[in-house]
Parts: sequence; structure tokens; C-alpha cells
Amino acid sequence: MFVSMWMTPNPVSVEPTFSLTDLATLMARRQFRHVPIVTSASDPSPKLLGIVTAADILHAFPPELNPFSVSGADMLATQTLQAHKMPILASEIMTRNPLTIAPEAPIEAAARIMQDRKIGALPVTRDGILLGLITKSDIFRALVGIFESAPAGARITFDISKGEDVFPLVADIAQRRKLRVVTFVSMQNHARPVCVVEVSGKEIDKMLDDVWKSHHPVVSVIRL
Repeated sequence: MFVSMWMTPNPVSVEPTFSLTDLATLMARRQFRHVPIVTSASDPSPKLLGIVTAADILHAFPPELNPFSVSGADMLATQTLQAHKMPILASEIMTRNPLTIAPEAPIEAAARIMQDRKIGALPVTRDGILLGLITKSDIFRALVGIFESAPAGARITFDISKGEDVFPLVADIAQRRKLRVVTFVSMQNHARPVCVVEVSGKEIDKMLDDVWKSHHPVVSVIRL
């Protein structure tokens, strides 16, 4: 699976001159936690300049104000106006030149970057142009999609810690029993290397008998 399959294409973005108060209001109303900053929000091919997160907004506001409350942004705007100050702009708090990922990158590469760098989202770009945004929530959606249960099926987890290759076994049985292989995932780097296979069809019981007779080490079998 690729990043482009799970990203939000053409995400809401703003320009560097967007005010902090307006940005806080936008994020609160739309329940965004990340907003890309681009050269021109109306440009069909906007260049990415930076990104603002909910944490950036919180740190920019005075401690006594909640920027995501109904009145927080309005109160800061009023205080700024009364003090004759220039409003804080998105360009002042954004992370410049943020980490990005290409749309054709595998989704696990995006997950690894987010985990290693402790960030919640990655702008998706090509040649500096913003194409989309992928977040941790999108990664979770992808994971659920991989292991979403199939009707009238079974999930078999094989122990492959000794280097067993269960693919020929599963392919042979599935073909003979006219079953559909829904998911085939090998987790080599797990504490206990396993292979998870999900199949669906009418002859599940016969397939399970074939698996037991093969003497391949099985961790668990879950009927779906």
C-alpha cells in the first residue's frame, strides 16, 4: 500500500500571512491538528513552506487562554488590537521545511518516520508541491483496512521463527479448496516472527484440517 492511497488529498492549507487567531479558529472549527503553510492557498499547485500543529498554537497563546475554546481566539485578537500590536502570523510559528514524504512511498515508511521523529503528520509532496497530508489516524485506518475481517473466513497465525515459508502451503490449500486469500502478512521483526493469513470461502473447515495435517506450527486460529 502506498501513501497516496490513504492520504488526504489537497488538504486545507493557509498562507504565511494568515493570522494566529484565524488559524486557531480554523483548527478548532474543523478539528484539525495540522495545517500546511503554502505559497498561495488558491494555487492549484501550491509550494509547501511549512506546517503548523495544534501544539504550535498552544505554545503561541498566553497560558491563561485556550486557543481552541469558543472565546480564546477572540480574546487574543481583542488584546492584540487594544495593545496596538501586529497580529502573530502563521509564518512566525510554523515549522519551516518540514519532513515530507512522496505519494508513491510505502505507507510503512510514513509510519516509521512518524514513530522515529515523534510527529503526527507528514505533508505529501512532489517537487516541493503539496499534494496531500497523511496523519497517524490515516495509518490506523490503513491497519484496520488490512486486517478487516472477511465474511465466513478464518485468520490463521503461523509461527515462522525457524524460517518456515508458509506461502506455498497457503496457496496450494486455497487453490484446492477454492478459497480466497484476503490477507497475507509476514512480521519478521516481531519478538516472535509470525505470518498472519486470512482466508474466506465455504470450505474453511477442510482448509483448517489441511493446515493441521501439514504440521506447520500454528499460533492461533480465529473464526471470523
